[in-house]
Order: sequence, then C-alpha cells, then structure tokens
Amino acid sequence: MDGIAWTDLDSDEQRTLAMLKGGVSTEHCDPVALLTLTRLGFIRFSRLTPAADLLLSVAVRQAFAA
Repeated sequence: MDGIAWTDLDSDEQRTLAMLKGGVSTEHCDPVALLTLTRLGFIRFSRLTPAADLLLSVAVRQAFAA
C-alpha cells in the first residue's frame, strides 16, 4: 500500500475509488478493479479505507494545483 500513487492505478481502479467515495454501491463497480483495490488495502467491507481517502484527497489537491 505504501508508495502507490493515483497515477499507478488504471482508469477502472480510479473510477471505482471515485464511485465508492461518492456513495455508489459496489454492485455498480468494475469487479476486477474491486478485487485489485481490496488486495491493495484500499477497500475493506465494501468501504474505502483511510489509505484510499488519503490517496483520493492527494490526487484532488494535485489536480487543482496544476
């Protein structure tokens, strides 16, 4: 989990994190992305972990700073 940046994730994984942050059910997310993100420790019990929240907030801050 350490050292993984937003750009290290593919577009399906990024979209899945964003959808879960927005409250979308895991039923509507890419199953392969869910599996990968769970293995990376970004999803637990169909919810984002603190590490995922941090990754998203850093990505948003970097996007607005550019």
